[in-house]
Amino acid sequence: MSTPALEVRDLQAWYGESHVLHGINFSVGQGQVVTLLGRNGSGRTTTLRAILGLTGSRKGSVRIHGTEAIHLPTYRIAHLGVGYCPEERGIFASLSCEENLLLPPSVGTLGGGMSLAEIYDMFPNLYERRHSPGTRLSGGEQQMLAVARILRTGANLLLLDEISEGLAPVIVQALARMITTLKSKGYTIVMVEQNFRFAAPLADHFYVVEHGQIVESFDASQLEAKHDTLNTLLGV
Repeated sequence: MSTPALEVRDLQAWYGESHVLHGINFSVGQGQVVTLLGRNGSGRTTTLRAILGLTGSRKGSVRIHGTEAIHLPTYRIAHLGVGYCPEERGIFASLSCEENLLLPPSVGTLGGGMSLAEIYDMFPNLYERRHSPGTRLSGGEQQMLAVARILRTGANLLLLDEISEGLAPVIVQALARMITTLKSKGYTIVMVEQNFRFAAPLADHFYVVEHGQIVESFDASQLEAKHDTLNTLLGV
């Protein structure tokens, strides 16, 4: 058995006095796409943030490519090959699209990330807008830029938070093609998604988070059989 890209065991996390995660357990194999499903406030985004050490405090075990990261600072966790695309995107408004892409340092364990040529091949929109300021990009283009920027770092474990939210269907389709391409290249992806129709055909495995715990876990092959359960838990 190969070492999982990510293995989370009894992960607990706090924001100040608020105990948000109550023992999260899941693992992601190398090259897998996993989706964390759940209602707003269930603890999905906090799970991604806790993996990176971005919560107030945390305990448990987070192993990244076999290395225990629970006591590491966030920058050291990133250097294990982790890329995080937060919901707020974090585009630098005063920089051009291309300057945003050139900014990130290399964090991957296998050297540098994708070249600009590879990025532009995957996202033709960004090539067309490469000289445009970050503020002039549409919401969809900003989302593409946010994802493309972490691909530049060489990270091979990607944590993507609601990347399809509020975007036009044509952009959502482009992001779905991107995830399919990244999976074919061996990237490991953990997605938090509210858009079930977007996530369903992409993921190998699903975990449902409720009240800071995993309450359901199933493979893509079981998706149809779990429809009633998901309807109860998520209203999908």
